[in-house]
Amino acid sequence: MSHTLAEKILQAHTDEQIIGAGQIVNCRLSLVLANDITAPLAVKSFKAMGAKGVFDRDKVALVCDHFTPNKDIASAEQVKVVREFAREMGVTHYYEGGNVGVEHALLPELGLIGPGDVIIGADSHTCTYGGLGAFATGMGSTDIAAGMALGENWFKVPPTIRVTITGQLPEYIGGKDLILALIGKIGVSGALYRALEFDGPVIDALSMEGRMTMANMAIEAGGKAGLFPVDDKTLAYCKAAGRRGDKKIAADSGATYERHVTIDVTGMAPQVACPHLPENVRPVDELGDIRIDQAVIGSCTNGRIEDMRAAAAVLKGRKAAPGVRLIILPATPKIWRQAMEEGLFEIFLDAGAVVGPPTCGPCLGGHMGILAGGERCISTTNRNFRGRMGSLDSEVYLSNPAVAAASAVAGVITNPAKL
Repeated sequence: MSHTLAEKILQAHTDEQIIGAGQIVNCRLSLVLANDITAPLAVKSFKAMGAKGVFDRDKVALVCDHFTPNKDIASAEQVKVVREFAREMGVTHYYEGGNVGVEHALLPELGLIGPGDVIIGADSHTCTYGGLGAFATGMGSTDIAAGMALGENWFKVPPTIRVTITGQLPEYIGGKDLILALIGKIGVSGALYRALEFDGPVIDALSMEGRMTMANMAIEAGGKAGLFPVDDKTLAYCKAAGRRGDKKIAADSGATYERHVTIDVTGMAPQVACPHLPENVRPVDELGDIRIDQAVIGSCTNGRIEDMRAAAAVLKGRKAAPGVRLIILPATPKIWRQAMEEGLFEIFLDAGAVVGPPTCGPCLGGHMGILAGGERCISTTNRNFRGRMGSLDSEVYLSNPAVAAASAVAGVITNPAKL
């Protein structure tokens, strides 16, 4: 039978015949992931089930990226649990300190993720890896414990929504704007336990960074996975990351889709998600003068080198407005070094920015940028729920890096084309 991308990838990892959405199948796993917040719970469950070792020490990744460098005693204890478990199990891919980066930017960069993989992670934004043509999804820590022990897990084959992006991509528009536009169109429950499968000429031309940004926020539409076909661009990215043997993957002609959504980006303005839901999306030019106290550029959504360059292009020769805290967090050590070597740090520092280490930081209200009551932030992160970045009385607006940089300069949320 003809398969969607999700069905085709899952089929390659199960001995059962996939006949359609809703079917329960048991699949072999390519990688199991957890971080410093979620891994301790998984470790507890792992030991409670009597497991003696992980199924494959090369196929478990433990990334301490959320509250690191450790912000307090509690976070230090969390990381200690993960560190000791990694040593006990001989886990190859344990990351902390100078080699750690934001997990969903780090693992693809290291070549640990690739086309056709099936990946589960104890983090909702594991779906990022769909940008590389992997079926990747977040699960609870108990499921992750089972995955670490057994190397397999069950999945309900998701229905697929096909999203076609057409038109001419305007200046200052990227993957973040495309996914925000989609979420604004279908809502935060619009793809609940569905796979989002992206195609169209705009997707074909989109960078790998842009594709991962879009896949990252599939969960903000309720999606189980966000998937992109594997093309020459994907294969080149994976080869540069040290992978070999990857092949192109595309949905079959005649595959069954639950729904088709088409978005024409011609003439689109940068998109901004307003408080307190990612679906509350409006063009930046319709917002008026919304004053900000903070701008954050980074995270697993927009902390890659492409994002650093986009921010630097706007900030060059300019300064953050008085009273605006500009925080920039390159997502991995490699990106950090590359931004430094390209002279982007000089631009950031001249603009009055604080350049921090590769960490999730303020995205989840962790550290390095917590908001006080009544404060307002524009951020390149992925969620703007009430209290997400600090006080319940604060507000978070989501945008692409160019908009966040321009807003830092203007002191109000601004289209970079207006600077």
